[in-house]
Amino acid sequence: MNFARLNHILIPTTKEERDRLRATRVSRILLAPIARAWFALSDEGRGLVGLSLLASIVGLDVLHGQNHLLWAAAFSLIVASLMVRPIFGLPGVRLEVDGPARVEAGGVARFRVSVINDGVRPHRALRVRRPFLPWDGSWLGGESTLSELPAGARRAVTVRARFVARGHHHIDSFAAAALVPLGLTLGPARESRGTRFVVVPRIAPLARIDLPERMRHQPGGVALASHTGESMELLGVRPYRDGDRIRDLHARSSARFGEPMVREYQQEYFSRFAVVLDPGPEGVHEDDLEAAVSLCAGVLAHWSAGEALVDFEGIGGAERPLTLGRSLGGLDQALDALADVQPAAGLDPLAAVARLRPRLEALSALVLVTTRWDEPHRHLIEAVKRAGVPCLAAVVGPEVDAPAAGAEVRRISRVVVQRACAGRGKIAL
Repeated sequence: MNFARLNHILIPTTKEERDRLRATRVSRILLAPIARAWFALSDEGRGLVGLSLLASIVGLDVLHGQNHLLWAAAFSLIVASLMVRPIFGLPGVRLEVDGPARVEAGGVARFRVSVINDGVRPHRALRVRRPFLPWDGSWLGGESTLSELPAGARRAVTVRARFVARGHHHIDSFAAAALVPLGLTLGPARESRGTRFVVVPRIAPLARIDLPERMRHQPGGVALASHTGESMELLGVRPYRDGDRIRDLHARSSARFGEPMVREYQQEYFSRFAVVLDPGPEGVHEDDLEAAVSLCAGVLAHWSAGEALVDFEGIGGAERPLTLGRSLGGLDQALDALADVQPAAGLDPLAAVARLRPRLEALSALVLVTTRWDEPHRHLIEAVKRAGVPCLAAVVGPEVDAPAAGAEVRRISRVVVQRACAGRGKIAL
């Protein structure tokens, strides 16, 4: 059981849902005053609130002791600080947050919070408050402080966090506020906008993939792919641009249009691979799913690092085909798609083959990454093999190795994938 997720079961997971909750009448009437008072306190003020509550319990017996005076003193200091805090605002101050576009699951995300004073007077003793994080996030280190913010100046602090769950994240606003004398409360805060980023899966490094990497004919070439080699097909003519080869000039077109025209070619032969991910049905073990996604990311990274084209087909959140490599798409796009992968319905081999059929003749090899091995997966592999495409299935599961299901099946323990992601070795498929 994921106790961190259970601890946040009553808290909305997205910023949009949290904003809707704040806008409800119950929240505005009951929760908002308590939240405003609590967030107006500094860490020291919250500690004093705890001590005052303890003193109030001890001081219930007012006839045989004077402990109630301690409660009264602590409570009066807190109330006095709350009453004077409105005069310690930050006029002319604004915040900007520069966060990562994507961060690896389990990695450190750094947010640079800039506090800018566009006003005419300086401010002192500022604290930068961090937003409340979803269940999978945790802040690293304590709160950041700024001793002074002169007029017209910009000061920046860097805060770090760690997120363990894949997916798109939208966290609440950062805030800056001035410390009220005695240090028990903070003045009215200036807030930033919410911050969006994507937590992508960890990439399992691969040592090799035991499949042929021969080039296959791409009928009509591949539009927009970068050119290497000389196996070209004439695509058409276009105006001359600086850097074009003189030997590609087309005399007849140049005479007809009255300006230099050159031939444009498409390459017809590429090494082209396909990667299909089946995350498994609802109820698949979370560790198995994460290991399968990381292994799929490793396969994509291994092949897209060279001159090959890589077609990615996903089931469960990444169903839109994606082509990587040779200027057509980067690994970041595939990681963004993998960030949204969730358990899906059972694999339909006929539908999968139908989606792949237009490209089967052009494929050099295919890898299926899945969390289970059953008849639909075997039918898919056999259909791809009948089309003359070398293929293998990488089945990610628990530590206990199941019997081999054929030479084209590789059974990989999720522990092996986890160790590879942690930098302790590489995986050979």
